[in-house]
Amino acid sequence: MTFEELNDQIVGLSANPNLDFFVVGYSTLNQPIYGVHLGSYEGKQILIEAGIHAREYPSSLVVIRMIEYMATQGLNGGVYAIPLSNPDGARIVLDGLDFISCQKLKDYILHINDGSEDFGQWKANAMAVDLNVNFDALWGEGTQNVFCVSPGNFVGYYPESEREVRTLIDFSYRVRPDLTLSYHTKGDVIYYGFELLTEEELARDRGIADFISSINGYEPIKTVGSVGGYSDWASEYLKVPAFTIEIAPASVPTPVPLEYVEPAFEANKDVPSRLLDYISQNNNQ
Repeated sequence: MTFEELNDQIVGLSANPNLDFFVVGYSTLNQPIYGVHLGSYEGKQILIEAGIHAREYPSSLVVIRMIEYMATQGLNGGVYAIPLSNPDGARIVLDGLDFISCQKLKDYILHINDGSEDFGQWKANAMAVDLNVNFDALWGEGTQNVFCVSPGNFVGYYPESEREVRTLIDFSYRVRPDLTLSYHTKGDVIYYGFELLTEEELARDRGIADFISSINGYEPIKTVGSVGGYSDWASEYLKVPAFTIEIAPASVPTPVPLEYVEPAFEANKDVPSRLLDYISQNNNQ
């Protein structure tokens, strides 16, 4: 797959009359970060984001399929979705560095990748910052965090330093979702439970994780030692239930082979609509 093919699938959503399509913001290299809204702007709202880790672009493909499916369904509320939160990183993984006009930046990224032109394991953005550890939610306290530029896990020089992270934060504050879902690869698991949650909030989120599990069959796992991500930020600052869903079995290679996109879509396609019903009935906010 090329980045153009991935991007065409996202932009192609704009032709669907059953959703609103818009630009959320722009990446470090000024690529658009697209968003959609489905359903009603009244009632409970869920925000879905995917592709924040470059090599995990198959999660974007799953969310694109989910958007297409949800556009045919009735929703009890609304869903915001950002299929690709890290377009620069995904483009590096899929296309290499030729699209970057600045030779010094190309040399910098290549050096960080140990001189290899194979970027299949690259998680970061174009500044070699792992966006999902750059949020100001116990920033820098994760067990796998690193503090030097790297293809993955580098927290940045200070929290929320990256344009993509600030874009997600600003958008989240604007739309104020009642629950967030972050799609990643891999493991077929549902991570819940930010470190700073109260016992009551943790019990709430465990109940919702169990409900998600009843739909997609993934295992709920309490997050331990992983902080600074979007779900952590949403838990701390929006005070809403926030979950990281890892698609595809842990045993498959990275990037996840595209043959796993359709099974992951089938497992997750009804998660947002049923969650809207659940949080509306249970008043989890």
